[in-house]
Amino acid sequence: MKYLFLSLIAALMVLGGCSMWDSTAKYTKDSWETTRDFVDPPPEIDTDSYQFSNPNQEKLAKLISPVDGPLTSLIRYVDNTDTLPGIDWLDLLRARFPWVNRVIVTDEEGTIMLMQPELPVKKITKPLVFEGVWRKIKLLTVVDYSDLGAELYIGRPYFEDVTFRGLIGVGFDPRSLLRLSPDPKELIIIHPGKGIWSLGADVDEEAILAVEWEEILKNKVEGQIKVGNRYYTWLTRYVGEDQYVYATQSADPNAEGSWWLF
Repeated sequence: MKYLFLSLIAALMVLGGCSMWDSTAKYTKDSWETTRDFVDPPPEIDTDSYQFSNPNQEKLAKLISPVDGPLTSLIRYVDNTDTLPGIDWLDLLRARFPWVNRVIVTDEEGTIMLMQPELPVKKITKPLVFEGVWRKIKLLTVVDYSDLGAELYIGRPYFEDVTFRGLIGVGFDPRSLLRLSPDPKELIIIHPGKGIWSLGADVDEEAILAVEWEEILKNKVEGQIKVGNRYYTWLTRYVGEDQYVYATQSADPNAEGSWWLF
């Protein structure tokens, strides 16, 4: 039918001459102009939907967006792997996430079968113990605090059929992620009760870690805290079953407005 229609148009052009072509072209153009907005509407961006009524929320969102996006992508990449990864999986991971420092694959006894790079800059200071019920197939994290800085490991089990065969661990320095932020010194990542990761931020780490995060995180996923004479706006991020916290000094501690809803 398509070819028949095109042939018919060609025949009309021959019989009617240029006037027929002009008429057909005008009709086609007018028809397209009237239907284009229906079948192919021009894209519109509703900027009002992305405006923040709270400057603290806006500041934190701008700081964490370039950081949390790559972290979320890595979480999904690792979480989607439930069998022994091959070299293609490893190559793609290193290409997509160049800030990843180390990849470890073990057998069911915990013996390392593969580690890239084989001679890492940072040595693991203590055994990485991932505790969990692997039947639940949940991502877990372990942080290794070394003299050269913290290393956050995301781990998950892999299987052969339904039999547990070992662990996959992907490690990176959280400060590498902070460098992706438009203003890294304004953003900190809190490992509740354990450590704070920053790139030169002026913070009282001891006081921030003394905050009762365990109790706060039971009921909230975002908010504002006061530490000394400073206020910090924060938002929690789950990595598997574990919680970490993005935070920045509040732009306006007295600001009011809507917050994230989860």
